[in-house]
Amino acid sequence: MRWNNFEFLNPEFLWLLVLIPLLAIWYFFMRKKDNATLTIPSTKGFEVAPSILSKLKPILATLRLAAITLLIIALARPRIVEVSSHTKTNKGIDIVMAIDVSASMLARDLKPNRLEALKTVANDFVNQRPNDRIGIVVYAGESFTKTPITSDKRIVRNTLSEIKWGDLDGGTAIGMGLGSAVNRLKESKAKSKVIILLTDGVNNTGFVDPKTATELAVGLGIKVYTIGIGTNGTASFPYAKDPKSGQLLFRNSPVEIDEDLLKYIAKETEGKYFRATDNTKLKAIYEEINKLERTEIEEFKYYNYEENYRLLVILAGLFILIEVLLRNTVFKSFI
Repeated sequence: MRWNNFEFLNPEFLWLLVLIPLLAIWYFFMRKKDNATLTIPSTKGFEVAPSILSKLKPILATLRLAAITLLIIALARPRIVEVSSHTKTNKGIDIVMAIDVSASMLARDLKPNRLEALKTVANDFVNQRPNDRIGIVVYAGESFTKTPITSDKRIVRNTLSEIKWGDLDGGTAIGMGLGSAVNRLKESKAKSKVIILLTDGVNNTGFVDPKTATELAVGLGIKVYTIGIGTNGTASFPYAKDPKSGQLLFRNSPVEIDEDLLKYIAKETEGKYFRATDNTKLKAIYEEINKLERTEIEEFKYYNYEENYRLLVILAGLFILIEVLLRNTVFKSFI
């Protein structure tokens, strides 16, 4: 029996089972009254070996108690419930993550560096959005789409793992990064369109003005969440490569983030600006965005009930029938 799906529709009737031991006790003390008695001065002349019927007669009470027990359980309506569900997404969200991959994203104020910290957190974010489509845009001195908007989270996760510094020219073209993300969403039919724009610097190159890209986002009803990543004060930045080993050389430099621009973009598009100064705060930011942008899902459940009380009633009737037959045949003339 599938006990994990088993239930009683009217479990309150099971309280009647308390009467069963009381009835058993009552039958035990009343059993002598069921036999005929004859009062005589002495029974020596009537002594005979005990009849097997006298030992079997309690079976009548047992059958009756069993029938009552089964009827009580049947009243409680035992049944097996099979539940199937179907989910329907009523409000899909298309999300584009615009990620800064300039050299400054290798700064070590986040561990192991800003870019790797972001990739870890972004991967967790993707895993928490099973019903949404996600795309990825990367930018530095220029921008391009790494992954168009897709519902295949495996592709998105693979793309995140492959992001690295050095694929694009130097600089930070925030306007181009935002513009490319907007372009990815312009044909979207989703109820809600969102861009998560992350950078650790200031707009210092590119032919698209960030404010122009913001106006395009507003016109298309796209909400932009902006994230400035980097500690307050100074951080260890790469500044050159060792000519012998080819390894990056680092030195402490001031952290410069154009927070005014990021706040402007977020405000104009009805989004929100965040500042991630360490790994913990970066993770918390993506968790907050995940909560702010929830996909509405309607779940339909279908229940199939398999009633089991009929068999109990049949068995109870069978026990009563056997008792009546035995009482009126085998035990009818028993003294």
